[in-house]
Amino acid sequence: MCALFRRGEGTGRLSAQRLLFNMADVTTADQASSPVKPGTITLARHGEPALSRKVRLNAPEYGEWWARYEVGGLKEGQTPPAGLIQIARDADAIIVSTRRRAIETAKAVVGDRAFVTDETFIEAPLPPPPWPLWLRMSPKRLGFFARFWWWFFNNHGGQETRAEAEIRADEVADRLVALSDQGQDVLVVAHGFFNWMIADALKARGLIKLLDEGHAYWSLKRFRRG
Repeated sequence: MCALFRRGEGTGRLSAQRLLFNMADVTTADQASSPVKPGTITLARHGEPALSRKVRLNAPEYGEWWARYEVGGLKEGQTPPAGLIQIARDADAIIVSTRRRAIETAKAVVGDRAFVTDETFIEAPLPPPPWPLWLRMSPKRLGFFARFWWWFFNNHGGQETRAEAEIRADEVADRLVALSDQGQDVLVVAHGFFNWMIADALKARGLIKLLDEGHAYWSLKRFRRG
């Protein structure tokens, strides 16, 4: 540095000071632009609804049963898993489906903490399959076949189609990834099948699955960018 600032001691000192300040600015800039660690995305299914499944229904009756399921709340006496409660405590953002069963689940998990409700996260529809009236079975089995007919045969009954639901899942995944890329841990409280569709969209975007508890009530799926 002495050789660089040989001419004029005062000028050399000033130039050296400027160099040190510039070096400090570069260091600060490097620190400010250091990559943010991606946050996690947790997809939680709601708790068990109050509506009984101990009935046998034909297809039109199943359509009526599902309509009641969609507006109903949770069965009493349930306790959220401790792991889900901890995830909610650590979450930077909590997004909840607008269905009553999802909202009641979120309240049971987060207590008085605020969360955002968003209809984009509601369940994919389950229109009944076009079956004869004499064929009757449990809501669980009818639900499986309704989903099968909706997924593979485009039986939507004027409701959201599979293609439209896939677009919705892609849009949701992009929003969640954007939050995660900002370093936020995100918790979604929503529904079994649409959570699966979101999870599939997250995997397609290169996120790594950290946890998968299946499709049971209160179950979790968790992802992070690798």
